[in-house]
Amino acid sequence: MIDARVPLLLAEYGITAVDRHQRPDIGETRAVGAFSRILRRFGEDHTRLVLSTLAETENNKAVLDEATIWATSDLVRACRQIIEKDAGAWLALWDAMPLGQLHALCSDLSGITRVREAMVGVIYERIVRRFGKNAAQPDLFDDRGPYGKAAR
Repeated sequence: MIDARVPLLLAEYGITAVDRHQRPDIGETRAVGAFSRILRRFGEDHTRLVLSTLAETENNKAVLDEATIWATSDLVRACRQIIEKDAGAWLALWDAMPLGQLHALCSDLSGITRVREAMVGVIYERIVRRFGKNAAQPDLFDDRGPYGKAAR
């Protein structure tokens, strides 16, 4: 059962719900049930943070599937202190993140692990790289900058 608030929340963030048999376009999702379950389990404030993280950042409206939505929810819960301390930096990180590419990479593991858990791991590595205790010190063996983009 879909919570009646979900379509309203999605519309507020510029996301359109499509039939589950339809291939979603940018800004569309067929994972309305995932948002409904997140809303029921964690409340409206948490659901809004998940929506903000995905809808108010670059390129992330193209990856609004169940695995990405749940991975984002997991990371919003795990990183709540980061969001409360500097929401702008949180969104900047997600802006720079190639979420579609990470999703495709994690999908390669679908026979081994759930895509959701794989996505949590690869995204969390980027969060720790940006906000963790060694964030100011770059990894000498990595060509990515502090936001996950290749250094120029």
